[in-house]
Amino acid sequence: MVEREKIGTVSVDFSEEALRQYLSSLYGCDVEICGVWRLGCEKVEGVKDLKGFGYGMPYVIEFRVKDAVKRVVLETMRPEGFGHDFPSDRAQILIWQHSAFNKLPQHVRSIDVGAFTVNGKGLKSLGDVGEFFLLTEYVDGKLYHFDLDRIKATGEMSSLDEKRCLALSDYLVKIHSLKREAPWLYVRRVRDLIGHGECIMGLLDSYPYELDFVRECDLIDIERDCIVWRWRLKRKAHRLSQVHGDFHPWNVMFHEGADFTVLDRSRGEWGEPADDVTAMTINYIFYSLQKYGELAGVFERLYRLFWENYLQKTEDWEILEVVQPFYAWRGLVVASPIWYPNLNREVRVKLLNFVHNMLHYEKFDLDAVNSYIQPS
Repeated sequence: MVEREKIGTVSVDFSEEALRQYLSSLYGCDVEICGVWRLGCEKVEGVKDLKGFGYGMPYVIEFRVKDAVKRVVLETMRPEGFGHDFPSDRAQILIWQHSAFNKLPQHVRSIDVGAFTVNGKGLKSLGDVGEFFLLTEYVDGKLYHFDLDRIKATGEMSSLDEKRCLALSDYLVKIHSLKREAPWLYVRRVRDLIGHGECIMGLLDSYPYELDFVRECDLIDIERDCIVWRWRLKRKAHRLSQVHGDFHPWNVMFHEGADFTVLDRSRGEWGEPADDVTAMTINYIFYSLQKYGELAGVFERLYRLFWENYLQKTEDWEILEVVQPFYAWRGLVVASPIWYPNLNREVRVKLLNFVHNMLHYEKFDLDAVNSYIQPS
């Protein structure tokens, strides 16, 4: 299994009493804190020392309000890189997420957005603030990437895997059906795709110097080609649709069967549908390269199932004329030595070949992935 690297944290101290006062204010009555622990770790009874609370690490908070026991998740953002450098950068993202999460079907609910005070001793909705946080509902389930990890390990998939793939594709069909006439939002989203700290230029800036799998001149060529694509996409503002914005296997939580909740909507309520489609389908390519060295086997089946279902139900064949820079961005993510430090060099090379080559085609060919991963 390829692990995403933790990219550093900044910590803050705050007290159980500060947390209790904040939640009591939010729910309009006294609450009792039952436990606080890192999301993904074992439940902790009672409240341990809250010193060294790390920004960027989500925490589950369990508390009693009246006769009910509730769980919420408190999330913050790491400050290092990707356009998150200043408190105002992080505040902008978290305030937007609070306003946008609850507008998207099947998205985890946002309860509040707030901040730690400058001295780090309290939490408040807003005011004398230092660092911001987001409070969301707690959702049980298993992230989709665990399914892909299992399929990669066994080389086998079940009928449920196919149903889940179709459910994800159907979800995008549904949310992308909501359109809006606002050309300036589409142009902004395309501009952000190229220049935002979380997107193409931010990813390129995060690549260390003197890598053994790509030359700096090749990364410059990718950036230059993406700028050309920005000017092509500016003419496609009629495609503006409701989007998730970060629809990948680490942001989908499956429950029983094919029922799921999406997490961490990003960068805007409106955008290009290709953003969501590429964010998910790049992972079928990514996992397949690790398993087979090319797009093949069970992952090719998932890749085709997702795409064919989406195209059949939307009849959006024009999407194949705009996916290129979005695939470039997502390819740069999965090839990144920062996000995937343990990835095989050969896989990185093929991913970057894919990025470089398909940017040169005006129409993306679903059958040509294995030619795109070859050296140009």
